[in-house]
Amino acid sequence: METARLLLRRWQDSDREPFAALNGDPETLVYFPSTLSREQSDAFVDRIESVFEARGYGLWALEVKETGEFIGFTGLSPMPEGVPGSGGTEIGWRLARHAWHHGYATEAARAALDVAFGGAGLPEIWSMTAVLNTPSQAVMRRIGLTEVARFSHPRVPAGSPVRPHVTYHRANPAFAGGS
Repeated sequence: METARLLLRRWQDSDREPFAALNGDPETLVYFPSTLSREQSDAFVDRIESVFEARGYGLWALEVKETGEFIGFTGLSPMPEGVPGSGGTEIGWRLARHAWHHGYATEAARAALDVAFGGAGLPEIWSMTAVLNTPSQAVMRRIGLTEVARFSHPRVPAGSPVRPHVTYHRANPAFAGGS
């Protein structure tokens, strides 16, 4: 899948090293409870690929078309249990710090939303992040999602500053009015 500046594609072995560097950077994962080791990062890629196999879509690796550089992911994944929207599909992203503030997350999220509502025909889409993560919340609003709930994330340790989370939602307009 392509946008004006990005290629959204399946994962390649060559993505694992830069993805591990992204996941090991405390500044990039400032809104997460902890960074990931190389083994945890690789296991995450394996889970992403298993979702693709099961659903036909997932979290696409993001590549800048002009340079071929891997910069992170954007895509669709199952919402975890115990959170508002559980059982639904989440739109999410994670970009390397040097790729922030270029509009890549919004550009790629719009493409993923087109797949969610068009190709996959999902009735709705969810997204969540730490309350402190105002940049991601801005992306959620730019792609038409609305805040629907605030909660304490059950998989984030009590007392963590990133435990308070917010969930955003958008219904597929094709499903409006019960059609």
